[in-house]
Amino acid sequence: MARQAEDRAPDGRAERGRQSRVKIADAVLALLDEGEMHFAADRVAERAGVSRRLVFHHFADMAQLIETAIARRLEQLMEQIQPLPTQGSRSARVAALTEQRARILEWITPAQLTTMRLERRSERIDEVTRQVLDLARERLATVFAEELGRAPAGRAADLLNGLDAVTTWGAWYHWRSSGLDVDAAHRAMETSVHALLAATDQAADRADSTDRADSTDSGR
Repeated sequence: MARQAEDRAPDGRAERGRQSRVKIADAVLALLDEGEMHFAADRVAERAGVSRRLVFHHFADMAQLIETAIARRLEQLMEQIQPLPTQGSRSARVAALTEQRARILEWITPAQLTTMRLERRSERIDEVTRQVLDLARERLATVFAEELGRAPAGRAADLLNGLDAVTTWGAWYHWRSSGLDVDAAHRAMETSVHALLAATDQAADRADSTDRADSTDSGR
């Protein structure tokens, strides 16, 4: 029995340590969501309900703690990217996509601004950021597969690049920092997506006209 207790003890300590690290990182995120941009160890410890000593027991310094918190926020973002409709009217698909993107991009803005101020970024942050961007692009390709399939040869990638540009954080932050409120920024994104997709209608109309002309010529 004593041996079994000894074997379980390290696992128990490891789990308690993991829970403490998560609690401390979540305290940083809570402060971040409240608008704080500078994180004193005493303030974080108070919010987490732990001692200042325990903060530095789990993290080498505040920079490491903030990086851990930002990586955790990015992982939480991944969980919020829910499936979107891939069929139905274009208006419904655009509305669903832009509603989700606007909500997530506004939510992630404090973390993004903090990331921009980091003197160095960990490989973990870079890796999760890349995963988020790749997933967002894949979702665009799936949701608008019908329109992208109508694009002229070689132009589908250009169209997808454009859609990607107007639905990621860079565009969102531009609209918000230029004075648009959340609703106006959402409308700007929705309008931009519709405008880009309209180019595929023109391509489809030209293709239909060519097909009708070929059919007429062959019938003569």
